[in-house]
Amino acid sequence: MAADPTTLFAQKTDAELLYLAQHAQQYPAAVGQAAVRELQRRGLVPAELPTGPLRQPPEVTPGTAPTGQSVTWGAFRGVFWPRQGYRVTPLLLWLNVLVYLALAATGAGAWHPTGPDLVRWGSNFSTLTLPAQPWRLLTSCFLHGGPAHLLLNMASLVFLGLLAESLVGSRRLLTAYLLSGVGGSLLSWFWHTQGLNSVGASGAIFGLYGLLLTTLLRRPAAFTRPERYTVLLFVLYLLAGSLTSGLQAHTTDNAAHVGGLLTGFLLGLLPGRR
Repeated sequence: MAADPTTLFAQKTDAELLYLAQHAQQYPAAVGQAAVRELQRRGLVPAELPTGPLRQPPEVTPGTAPTGQSVTWGAFRGVFWPRQGYRVTPLLLWLNVLVYLALAATGAGAWHPTGPDLVRWGSNFSTLTLPAQPWRLLTSCFLHGGPAHLLLNMASLVFLGLLAESLVGSRRLLTAYLLSGVGGSLLSWFWHTQGLNSVGASGAIFGLYGLLLTTLLRRPAAFTRPERYTVLLFVLYLLAGSLTSGLQAHTTDNAAHVGGLLTGFLLGLLPGRR
């Protein structure tokens, strides 16, 4: 006795159904139609779509090739515009960039803000931060000492946001970013007993590294085995490179890096969403 087609397609995964619907021309027409109906029943395809195979994207012909301007705009939107699974990262990116532009607009050096300018804007300045102005532990994470410093940190933020936000959730990523920034600033303040004037988002970003590492350990099934090894090796490589360069450059605050990394790692041990 043949199996009921409705029951058969109800047992298939979303990915299998999408594949059948998108490649319906390779199968009998009834297969694509049944796949679309099941997707509509699950709420993955709007009910007003015509019953039948999902439309394929048009093939790119020489007359419709994307222009350099459209590609650039698409890349800009992909990095700076919020979307499902990528909401907090672009907001943090905009906040860091806008703070730097505001700092430059007030007369501070756009290429190299001076120490007094950074102190006025909320840097982690040892003689002011604790106990009088603890808010500097956080505000210093949104200040940067130059465009190269800003670009390096924001590139790392985008990479980690694209990789981790959809996995851990926007709220968890935001919490880890802010608390890791504070944790990094606090360890930096404690470590540099002779005084410091520190700025930068690197402590918060290292916290995201720690959060991602913990997620890999606690939820290995979230990645395939090749993905797991690739992400782990890549993250460890970036961490080792950043910490090594910090030991060689006296202007790099490795204490903030370590403090943020430990904070993010510990936050990742807390129960989170599936």
